[in-house]
Amino acid sequence: MKIATFNINGIKARAQALPDWLDEAQPDVVLLQEIKSVDEAFPREIFEERGYNVETHGQKSFNGVAILSKLPLEDVSRGLPGDDSDEQARWIEATVVGKQAIRICGLYLPNGNPVELEADGSPVAGGKYAYKLAWMERLKARAQALLAEEMPALMAGDYNIIPQAEDAKRPEAWIEDALHRPESRAAFQRIVNLGFTEAFRARHQGPGQYSFWDYQAGAWNRDDGIRIDHFLLTPQAADLLLDCRIDKDVRGREKPSDHVPVWVELDN
Repeated sequence: MKIATFNINGIKARAQALPDWLDEAQPDVVLLQEIKSVDEAFPREIFEERGYNVETHGQKSFNGVAILSKLPLEDVSRGLPGDDSDEQARWIEATVVGKQAIRICGLYLPNGNPVELEADGSPVAGGKYAYKLAWMERLKARAQALLAEEMPALMAGDYNIIPQAEDAKRPEAWIEDALHRPESRAAFQRIVNLGFTEAFRARHQGPGQYSFWDYQAGAWNRDDGIRIDHFLLTPQAADLLLDCRIDKDVRGREKPSDHVPVWVELDN
């Protein structure tokens, strides 16, 4: 079973690039982020004619996540638990069944910039950085619940987290950024430490492996990238892991997203 995550940065802008990649890569399940579309306007037909079941959790102009699956999707849930007042469309999950059932969770974690801090260094209440860290606490709670169910499960998507210095071409440029601040990285590590496997690092070590290149300042041509799209696997899912790769070349194609697909292959 090949499961991919791809922040497409607008479904309308990627109306040709995304289907082209699907036809080439043939993933069984795809988790999309930043569809930037309400559910009613999402072009389902493009994907349904390719054999995908489509579930979306959309929002006008911003955010938005979706699942495309060649297998039936069961028990679909939208919205990260823990804050009923949160209206941002950043979380969707469902169960897919291969040889066994796997809980698939797609996420678009808040960026968190600009970082606004009080004099004591704590995030300003109501600010974007405070929202990011609070969202990550809710993510940790959902992660604990997934572990307690003791079934294969994964949480994948655009985490907007640069976990280690080696995950950036120029780590010094990101020190004060919400993606790489110590509080952000520590929150991510606390989730991993619950018992998750970070799939890419379980298969590939070393620097120079990125999933995002900014549109500005020739970042792609200089390979000035960062790795912020991740798969976290429960122990039961990690036991099924065969491979995890980044489809880097997609960034160099016509009308690309600033992210590229990352995928895992599971023995399922």
